[in-house]
Amino acid sequence: MKKVIPQSIKNIYHLFQAVLANVWYGFPSRKLKVIGVTGTNGKTTTVQMIAKILEEAGRPVKPDGHRASKIAVASTINFKIGEKEWINDTKFTTLSSFRLQKHLREAVRAGCDYAVIEVTSHSLDQNRVWGVDFNVVVITNVTREHMDYHKTMENYRKAKEKLFAMIAKNKNGVAVVNLNMENAEDFLKYPARKIYGYALKISNFKFQISNQVQISNFKTVVAENIKLNIDHSQFTILNSQFTLHLPGEFNIENALAATCVGLSQGIPLEKISESLEEIKKIPGRMERIENDRGLEIIVDYAVTPDSLEKLYRLIGEIGEIRKMGESKIIAVFGACGERDRGKRPIMGEIVARHADYCIVTNEDPYNEDPQKIIDEVFDGVSKYRKENMNAWRILDRREAIKKALQVAKRGDIVIVTGKGAEETMAIGKKRIPWNDPKVIREVLRELG
Repeated sequence: MKKVIPQSIKNIYHLFQAVLANVWYGFPSRKLKVIGVTGTNGKTTTVQMIAKILEEAGRPVKPDGHRASKIAVASTINFKIGEKEWINDTKFTTLSSFRLQKHLREAVRAGCDYAVIEVTSHSLDQNRVWGVDFNVVVITNVTREHMDYHKTMENYRKAKEKLFAMIAKNKNGVAVVNLNMENAEDFLKYPARKIYGYALKISNFKFQISNQVQISNFKTVVAENIKLNIDHSQFTILNSQFTLHLPGEFNIENALAATCVGLSQGIPLEKISESLEEIKKIPGRMERIENDRGLEIIVDYAVTPDSLEKLYRLIGEIGEIRKMGESKIIAVFGACGERDRGKRPIMGEIVARHADYCIVTNEDPYNEDPQKIIDEVFDGVSKYRKENMNAWRILDRREAIKKALQVAKRGDIVIVTGKGAEETMAIGKKRIPWNDPKVIREVLRELG
């Protein structure tokens, strides 16, 4: 029945739900400073960085030495209200209207100052965040994703733009935009009290700033003197030194977005730098698995062509990891069911171009035939790799991980993508307990 009803009609229903939820819970966002982060990739990491900056650097300290501020978080990997934190096992990045408003009300009751939430294109299109009084909004990037739902990139981008249309209605609103992404001007056209643009390099700007916004409202935050290493990155912003324990230029971009948010709240650059340096890892995001086999094992959530390209480019570019080409890369990955089928062979092709060995496996098939999904991904893999020589289709994800660890030799790199730190796998209507880092450690013990 749900598949028969037009999405436009469903969205009216969602709007009705959102209005009811706001009324029922008393418009709780009006009693908080709400920061919304949208984008194809980087939302989760950026949200965690923003929360850390606000917790550690942005608020006063009580006489007893404890920080007075409390932060609420709603992200793909976790929920948080003050000191209470729990795993997001809902399989939703942005909650339903009632669950989101309830979360915000609980944050208000707990005395939180800020709420930092991930905002998906689906939730924006479906009016699930209607009534949320955003104070700051962030766009990390817009690349191919959710074409099964939005149909075109233009529709996808316009859904993201709705968040910036919301901030335009807030007289004190702040907008944060990635200047290196294509069509950045689409997000800069919405008026805001302050607009922060961030970039890795000024030369990478995709537009003429003066043609888009009033310079008096516009501030740029640019990373310079970038140095990349296997386990950290270093860079400067306005001569302030930053060290990230999260490698890759894409994580520097995430840090720049978080820095803009911190600056918008009056937090000094030095404090922001200190807070970001304290983040040692984010579960399921470039997460390294320790082992005694001499392997570099990395778990990452990457589920889009763009995120896979950036991940493997990072692995290939850093000489410390590749050891001048001697190391082999073994990839374990798949594609989610009931999602953009068109990206499956593209993802397979991207991974096969970068990895020496490819193992395509099961990954949240939902109600689709998992073998069919694997075959569609493998169509891309087969352009660069030969089946049963340096590429395999293994339905059982545990067996796929085992195969990768058996193929790998000391000094090699095993990369497992698609699930990150998720705690379940969606098979049909069931949610099967599953966690990639945990399974990898179990298989390592089995192999001895």
